[in-house]
Amino acid sequence: MAEASRSRRLRFWIVSVVTLLAVLATASLGRWQLDRADQKLALQARMTERAALPSWDNAALLGALTGQDAEAAARAHHRAVVLTGRWVPQAQVFLDNRQMAGRVGFFHVMPLRIEGSERVVLVQRGWAPRDFQDRTRVPDVPTPDGTVRIEGRLAPPPAQLYQLGEAVPGVIRQNIELSGFALETGLNLLPVSVQQTSDTDDGLLRDWPAPAVDVSRHHGYAFQWFSLSTLLVLLYLWFQILLPRRQRNSHGPDAR
Repeated sequence: MAEASRSRRLRFWIVSVVTLLAVLATASLGRWQLDRADQKLALQARMTERAALPSWDNAALLGALTGQDAEAAARAHHRAVVLTGRWVPQAQVFLDNRQMAGRVGFFHVMPLRIEGSERVVLVQRGWAPRDFQDRTRVPDVPTPDGTVRIEGRLAPPPAQLYQLGEAVPGVIRQNIELSGFALETGLNLLPVSVQQTSDTDDGLLRDWPAPAVDVSRHHGYAFQWFSLSTLLVLLYLWFQILLPRRQRNSHGPDAR
């Protein structure tokens, strides 16, 4: 009897410790998901705040981004800009497999040399459909020779899509990476891009989607983890405390 009692006590404590660790782990994961949601809400607030600030002109942009500081560039994202300069059409790129308004086509990307400076900013000019009969054909986008004025907002470079094999230079490509593109073209690129919003009668669409800040997914995951944590506690109480007590009461004091 003594041996059986020690075995039951040992099993009780093993199950108790394992349950405690599992409850702490699941509750911690739920808390982490709530923290992620709070971080995204704070990001959304910063984005909204930056978008409402006065637009930067050439001088303000160059003053804020004097070097290749990635942190300074990230702090500038979503800021409105009004820039003047000259297009660099020989370095234009059409990014393939990009969607807008539910259609697949190209993002037309072209560097803009900022007026009065040797610095260059990569501009996402807009979206154009592709020719599915001739996949090597690119749209003929009107590009003025002289000084142009564009409005837009600062943004990270276009998102990287999955591609098979190594990137191949050319007018049509899958992705563009700023440092590599700067080496390829010899341009003194700023560490940001601009999503153009002003209409310049070039036939491009500019229905840029707002950056997705979806916190409902994190709240859903947090609910699942907290539910699992609660379930573990309830199962522990039932199988380790309540059920054994009922069994002892039903069999009388000598059931042990």
